[in-house]
Amino acid sequence: MLLFVKGLGRSTRWTLLAALGWLLGGCAEPARPTPGEGGPVFSADSSAVRVAAGAHYAWRGWWWQHLWGRHYRPLWATPVTVPVLRLGAVGLTPIKAGGSFQTNSLHVRSPDGRDFVLRSVDKDLSRNVKANWLARAAAPVLRDQTCAAPPYGAYVAARLARAAGVFHTNPRLVYLLPDTLLGKWCSRFTPALYLLEERPDHDQRHAVSFGGAAEVVGSENMLRQVLSSPAAHLAPHAFLRARLLDLLVGDWSRRADQWRWAAFAGVGGRVFRPIPRDRDQAFFRFDDGWLTRLISWFRPRYQTFNPDLVPADVGPLTTTARALDHTALALLPEAAFVAEADSLRRRLPDAVLAEALQSVPAEVRARMTRELLPALRARRDALPAVARRYYQVLQEAAVVTGTDAAEHFELMGLRPGQLRLRVFARRPARPDSLVGEQLYDVRRTTRLSIYGLGGKDAFTLRGRLAPGFGVHLHGGAGRNVFLQEDIMQAADTGFTIYPGPADDLVQVSHTVRVVPGSPAPATAAAWVASQYRLQLGSRREEVE
Repeated sequence: MLLFVKGLGRSTRWTLLAALGWLLGGCAEPARPTPGEGGPVFSADSSAVRVAAGAHYAWRGWWWQHLWGRHYRPLWATPVTVPVLRLGAVGLTPIKAGGSFQTNSLHVRSPDGRDFVLRSVDKDLSRNVKANWLARAAAPVLRDQTCAAPPYGAYVAARLARAAGVFHTNPRLVYLLPDTLLGKWCSRFTPALYLLEERPDHDQRHAVSFGGAAEVVGSENMLRQVLSSPAAHLAPHAFLRARLLDLLVGDWSRRADQWRWAAFAGVGGRVFRPIPRDRDQAFFRFDDGWLTRLISWFRPRYQTFNPDLVPADVGPLTTTARALDHTALALLPEAAFVAEADSLRRRLPDAVLAEALQSVPAEVRARMTRELLPALRARRDALPAVARRYYQVLQEAAVVTGTDAAEHFELMGLRPGQLRLRVFARRPARPDSLVGEQLYDVRRTTRLSIYGLGGKDAFTLRGRLAPGFGVHLHGGAGRNVFLQEDIMQAADTGFTIYPGPADDLVQVSHTVRVVPGSPAPATAAAWVASQYRLQLGSRREEVE
């Protein structure tokens, strides 16, 4: 059976296993709740309500929970006291309804022109299933797996980000009561718990947690600027710290749409610092069910938040933001990874970790502290070792991109098994300026791919070129030059050059493979469209 399942595609595996679990569970429908369980209880003046985020997750029976995990069902079923939000009463005007595959969201604007987002705390993972019988059978399971993440993890993550020096939103928990301001969206936004947070976009000079940036943009905007010219760049140390925080809280879902970027004036051009958002999968717990543990074998990124954050977990945990990792971190040395991890560890002593857990509703503080604090301590202490592994993961199949401006990529063989890359920005009538450098070693690198993108790029090969791993040079658009200084010295057979569509000049030894007509993206716009999970052109990247 396992061999058969392994031979299927990933989506088919998940659907088949879900359907199998549904049949084995024999309980597709939750048990009936006791009268009044989980329902809202309002205060005398109706300004507050006591309600559970998702009492239905606890209605599943013993057999179902053993198959699909206990997860955070008790937290979802615990009633908490939160303020009631009526949009009209506080002057919030609905602007736009949106949402991802799982979540309802509503953009609202305050009287002083500030934008906020309301996002439903409870989600429905089954909203994106296909209309076939197998997918329909899996829908109850997908719906149920929302409770693999705690309902209040975003509040803890925000406090940790503040202590870590990472930009962050400031989510607040509210109970939305629809009123006439909702208009046509009234039926869509039913009474329930919602997360209310400021929307990081445009002018945020009033927002300390966004660095007081005069401009905040989405990932598509940032990437197009960073990949257009060396005059704009993504702050690598700030991004690395944010990614180490992802590892600390076990947040594996960090695709490009889940970041915003604060723009600042820096030396030599604009600098973009990250604002992580949508912490829906922080503190994810998935291995406490028989079938969910099996699924995690096939989808190792579904890592369970526990004290055992080991180097082997780093690759799967960081894979969804791998393209961003290559863009921001490709030229950072290993020492920078370790130093950033040490700094983060020092900024998060036990008292700070405990204080972050006080941000959740009072009714669940004790349980969340008991379940999460020991793991947070252990994972914090593991950060230096994890950071070393993170560097190694990015080195294994390394990717370096240029821009649509002109760059010079200098590759020098230091000795057998080692290759040094230096990247320069080419400047007319002035010396080239060093952008960054990296050392690759056959003990950890199996492939190095360099993409020049647009501009008149130069690729220079120097020294004894015997790295022992594959090196692939893609010229991209513009008239590029590939030059080996000592053309009589044979290079390792692992070197492959892909000239761009223009009439590139190639002068290398006969051992270097030259493959015309590279299928790789040739410009910044094409690279962004092909490498990132962004919906380009059809709508702005405002998916919440």
